[in-house]
This record gives sequence, structure tokens and C-alpha cells, in this order.
Amino acid sequence: MDDFLIFTPGDVDLARSPLRGTIGAETYVLGAFNPGFARLPNGNILMMVRVAEALREPVSGDHVHAIRWTADGYVRDPHTLAGVNMSDPRQFDVAGGSYRMLALTSLSWLLPVELDADGRRIAAVHYDKAIAPAAGYQDYGVEDARITLIDGVYYMTTCSVSAQRHCTSLHISTNGLDYALQGVVLDHQNKDMILFEGKVAGKFCALTRPLGELYLAYPEQSAYIGGPSINLAQSPDGLHWKPVDQPFLRPRKAAMLSRKLGGGAQPIPTPEGWLMLYHGVETRAKVGVYRTFWALLDAREPWRILRLEDEVPLLEADPALTAPIAQQLYLPTEVVFTTGIVDGGDHYIVASGEADLACRITHIPKARFA
Repeated sequence: MDDFLIFTPGDVDLARSPLRGTIGAETYVLGAFNPGFARLPNGNILMMVRVAEALREPVSGDHVHAIRWTADGYVRDPHTLAGVNMSDPRQFDVAGGSYRMLALTSLSWLLPVELDADGRRIAAVHYDKAIAPAAGYQDYGVEDARITLIDGVYYMTTCSVSAQRHCTSLHISTNGLDYALQGVVLDHQNKDMILFEGKVAGKFCALTRPLGELYLAYPEQSAYIGGPSINLAQSPDGLHWKPVDQPFLRPRKAAMLSRKLGGGAQPIPTPEGWLMLYHGVETRAKVGVYRTFWALLDAREPWRILRLEDEVPLLEADPALTAPIAQQLYLPTEVVFTTGIVDGGDHYIVASGEADLACRITHIPKARFA
């Protein structure tokens, strides 16, 4: 199984960042990771890389600053140091509200990186096609693209971040490189939305992962435990979505991924059914340990899980991969976050974010899923 990092923070040219010109402060790449992944019409592969760009010196005097997009450019919002908790390098807690409130240490934008057909070499980096915040619901960034090709159209979901809402937005492309924003498709705190690579009974189908402040307890004898789970939704047009009534993938008491689960790669059709890669989180430290697992879903009724592999991970974080850039690691636990899959013939080419830092490519033989 071939396994390597293909794109790291050092590969980003910040002189061509959308933030240049208006931010008025030095920045650096906190991470270049969690890439959307799809085969382009020319046979090459697109990685839509999330670039988390952070202030080099976020603290000035009695304040820590967060980056925010506005229609007139990027600004730095000050937050009084006495009222924040900066124990997490990705974000800080802001005091003073009735609910938990966060500000981010970075702002994310999306960079299209074109790989060769085998996903082993960078063919081009398309800075001219980068996707930056463009609406009020994205003023703290655009994160974690997932790309699905359906009937010749590329559907890209992203997590749009703002104080207004933390939602899923949709972009559409006919060539895989030029995307048009369609707006919000799922509302506040419904993340990890990923469209199936094909329709089910004539309808679009997608994984969703709503979050909440509390979860009701299952009976003690239940095999499940309350917490974030993966749901399904269907749509006639890709814009208007109805949740599927049947429950889908829920955390099991017997599995190591007891903290939460969420979608990974776009579900793809196989002769046996839909192949779905997803992430599960083990409770450890502040972030948790992220691993990739897989399931096989019924082709006609995808809420029917034919096979569930949630005990032995398909992928785990590999410290050997990040050893050459270990000085840039900032998470307290090991994280691999799978975000896309394409067919490579006798194997699948899988894209992941490694350690919220870099893009990882893994070639997995199809026999692994037999």
C-alpha cells in the first residue's frame, strides 16, 4: 500500500494568497490539508486543498486577533486577552456569552492543486482559481471541501464559517476547476455533507452530520451510545434537502470511535453496493484520535448497512509521514481525516488530511474491501 504526503504548508505560495494586500500583517500556513478529491476531464486528479492561514503574531498588547473577511477586504478583530482561553492552537474561547463562543486562529481558503493521473506528482497549482470567502456566512473561512461528480457536473460542498452560522454551502462546476457558489444548503452546525457519486432512485443522496449541545440517552441495554452520528438526506435538485427518516450510522459502545463519527470520502458505487469511507474519533486529550473506517451500503436503500468495519481502522495517522515537518505539528493527538477517493484501476487512490497539517495520498488495493 503506497502512502505518502503530496502537499504540505511549505508548498503554498502566500504571495498569491487571497489575503495579500488588505490583511496588513504577516501570516503563515498553519495547515494545507483536508482536500476535496475528484478525477478531472483530462484524466488528472484535482485536490481542493484547505489552506488555513494564520497570523504570525496574533497577540498584540492586551488583545488577541482573529482574521475576518469583509466585502472591502480582510480585517483583524481584537478580543481582550483577559476574556479568552488559548489552550487550543486552532481556536480560542471567548467569554461573555450565554453559550460557548469561539474565534479561530486562522482563516481558511481553498486552493486547487492538480495531480497527475496516478496522484503521485503535482502537475499544476491553480492560484487563479482559488476559492476565498465571498459572502457573510463565510467571513471566518471556507473549509473542508468534498467533491462528487454526478452526471458530468462537479458538486462541491464546503463548511462555511461565520458568527452568523456554521453551515454547509455548495459550489458547482462543469470542468472541475471553475466553481460557482450556489449558497447555503444545510444550516447551522450540519457539517461533513458529502454527496453520493450517483443518484438513488432518481434523487441526489448525501451524508450529513448535524451537531448539537446535548443527546438523549439510549436504554442501557442498547448497543449504541449518544453522540454525533452520520445521517442521510435526499434531494430532487442538489439544493433542497430532506433528511431520510431511517437512522443511519451511530456510535456503538463496542467500537473505539465512541466520541463522534462523520463522513469522509464521497460514497462510490461498486458491484456490491456503495463503498463509504468515514472517520471515527476516540476520546483522548482535547482533540481526540481520528481514524478512517469503512462500510458497504445497499445500492437501492443506502440506509441499509450491509457491512460495517468499525473496529479495525482502514487508515491511522502515521508519524513517519510527518517526521520531516515535525516542527510544524500542533495537535496533541494523532489525526487522519479522509476526504476523497478516486478509482485507480486495481486500487483506489484515497486523499486525507494528515495531522491537520498536510495532504496525504494512499493507494489501497480493491482486494482490501473484499
